Amino acid sequence: MQPQVKPQNPNFSSGPCSKRPGYDVSKLALETLGRSHRSSLGKTVLAEVCEETAKVLGLPEGYRVGVVPGSDTGAVEMAMWSLLGARGVDVLAWESFGSGWVTDITKQLKLQDVIIREAEYGELPNLDEVNFDNDVVFTYNGTTSGVKVPNGDWIPADRNGLTICDATSAVFAMEMPWEKLDVVTYSWQKVLGGEGAHGMLILSPRAVERLETYTPPWPMPKLFRMTKGGKLVDGIFRGETINTPSMLCVADYLDALNWVKSLGGVEASIAKSQSNLAVIERYVEQNDWIEFLAQDPALRSNTSVCLTLKATPDQVKAIVKLLDKEGIAYDIGAYRDAPAGLRLWAGATVEAADLEALMPWIGWAYQEVTQG
Repeated sequence: MQPQVKPQNPNFSSGPCSKRPGYDVSKLALETLGRSHRSSLGKTVLAEVCEETAKVLGLPEGYRVGVVPGSDTGAVEMAMWSLLGARGVDVLAWESFGSGWVTDITKQLKLQDVIIREAEYGELPNLDEVNFDNDVVFTYNGTTSGVKVPNGDWIPADRNGLTICDATSAVFAMEMPWEKLDVVTYSWQKVLGGEGAHGMLILSPRAVERLETYTPPWPMPKLFRMTKGGKLVDGIFRGETINTPSMLCVADYLDALNWVKSLGGVEASIAKSQSNLAVIERYVEQNDWIEFLAQDPALRSNTSVCLTLKATPDQVKAIVKLLDKEGIAYDIGAYRDAPAGLRLWAGATVEAADLEALMPWIGWAYQEVTQG
């Protein structure tokens, strides 16, 4: 039978993600609108973004935080174009975005000393084989596969190369081994439910040392330049952005950071996301027609939860369309390069009660499409 209770919030998209509970755009601090980002006010607010991010995430001493253009993609590209080439590279790919970094490293930067470590959707490469004498590029959480690295134990503290980590759907949702990560990137529209177009770039002292001692052999686009005269352009990490940011998006991001603090900090946002995953896990355990793409629970994402169904790709599309039509769940189809299935966002901006309401509706839609 058709369930009676609908999710209060049907937004389960994996990016842009649902706004936080109780979000009200009219409550944002908007005194920066119409002002230059280079004004005293603009610089102060952008510096607050960097400082508050470091505080909320609990970054180690000496780590720098900057706002950069081009969302998470722009931040990763800045890091790769600026830092790679000094030594060999291990690049890990087990889903679409990791595969994109492989393409950039091998076909755009055209690096020769590259080891590509790949796995199928739902799995991880053998992390024990990664060579940390090389620089290592990887996603912490595969947004399109629902597979995350289990922890940072596989990364040695005494590594020679840099670790460059695309963590856009992991930061604020998973415990990050900061001391083992030299570059971390993310975007506001993922776990925090912020707005798009801006990326965050976090650099360790080791990454800064590389920037100041190594000059890549290729021309550097203006948007990627982080050094001048062999020294870090430190203003980037004090709110002096490379290009003009949206101050409305900045206000929205600060609102999201304040919300995380109101929950009890990043530990609370992680716990909320894990509790959301548990709702989905309970339902999957009770039904044999739905499974996690990530079979190993230790590798299972608690943000971008990817599910497969005992259904044809066309039937899966019909299920997604039916749930959209009923106003139950929007934008939950699997990523276009991933196996046919569902992808549910379970980050902290999603309420467990909405997931509790959603899961029976998925069962109803499955029955309607496959047996109706």
